[in-house]
Amino acid sequence: MIDLKVINSVIEQMEQERGIPKAKMLEAIEMALATAYKKEYGKRGQIIRTKMDLSSGKMEFIQVKTVVDKDSVIIREEKKEDAEAEERFKRTKRIEEEKEELNEKGEKIVYYNPEHHIFIADAKKIKKDAKVGDELIFPLEDKSDYGRIAAQTAKQVIVQKIREAEKVSVFNEYGEKEGTIVNGTVQRFERGNLFVDMGRATAILPFEEQLPGEKYQPGERIRGYLYRVEETPKGIFLRLSRSHPKFLEELFKTESPEIADGTVEIKSIAREAGSRSKIAVSSKDSHIDPVGALVGQRGVRVTTVMSELGGEKIDIIEWSADAKKFIEEALSPARILSVSTDEAEKKATVEVSSDQQSLAIGKGGQNVRLAAKLTGWKIDIISVEGEYVEEGYFFLLKDV
Repeated sequence: MIDLKVINSVIEQMEQERGIPKAKMLEAIEMALATAYKKEYGKRGQIIRTKMDLSSGKMEFIQVKTVVDKDSVIIREEKKEDAEAEERFKRTKRIEEEKEELNEKGEKIVYYNPEHHIFIADAKKIKKDAKVGDELIFPLEDKSDYGRIAAQTAKQVIVQKIREAEKVSVFNEYGEKEGTIVNGTVQRFERGNLFVDMGRATAILPFEEQLPGEKYQPGERIRGYLYRVEETPKGIFLRLSRSHPKFLEELFKTESPEIADGTVEIKSIAREAGSRSKIAVSSKDSHIDPVGALVGQRGVRVTTVMSELGGEKIDIIEWSADAKKFIEEALSPARILSVSTDEAEKKATVEVSSDQQSLAIGKGGQNVRLAAKLTGWKIDIISVEGEYVEEGYFFLLKDV
């Protein structure tokens, strides 16, 4: 006899703690009961289903047969002359049922099975409007006594269905969080990758997505940008990043209400994670300073973000539709004398005084490199002496 109180209690607990819908749990129980019934009392090829009422505990077992016509199936003669022939027949029949065979036209070959199929002529005697492809149901005798093997099979089915349902639940939950910042607890290191416990799933912070120089201890809390949710045979894996430009954007959303509500918009980000970033912002409200919205009173907002990123320097500039003005702002803190642009090649030539040359280029060319990424323009710097080339960006230094 089924203990309804226990079953309902377990279903509610699974729904609350693991997020598995009640309907999925009931489906798992019904499938398990049908599997156990077939194992104990059914015949090969039968399709058995169960319907269970959780309020009364009443169970209904039914056999399902598909309506076919004689032209759509192959009827074979079952020859069982001796024990060896019978075993060979069963083995062949099982293989045929498990694999999909195709005819010359590429259509699936269906072998007639009286436990699985019913001819259209017979089906119409039961249901006048029956058509090929319909399913007819036949009530089966109610059984409550199952053997050990059948009970074990039922248990395996329930466990499998619960795992599948939980997998879907976790995938949906974190799928909604993709593209946002999530929190977790450091679990372990493995080949440079950091594994993070998210509660219902495990997240991976790959080595290339970590900030240079950051160190974490097991049990330590960590924040990351969830950029991908993956479904694998081993479960749901979450991919995190702390070096992604979007991580910087999401951090400012948590610190700046103007960014969160869309009043101030981040137009572009150029980032060399752990070292320096440049952000271009604009405001939809003329009364709101977009740069001030990110900097905050006495720099509290940008300082909070910089602390989260281990002291990464952040330059915040105002975006402009005027390419020359935008490029000039992007090269800050250097003071620019003039900017000329070539729209066809998307190339800008920037003129600076000799004392501003190092600021414009930056250490190792970082400032002009980030400015080029931020604006999308190739930038040449012109000053008073020599010639300098850095990582594909050309800085022409000549006498003025």
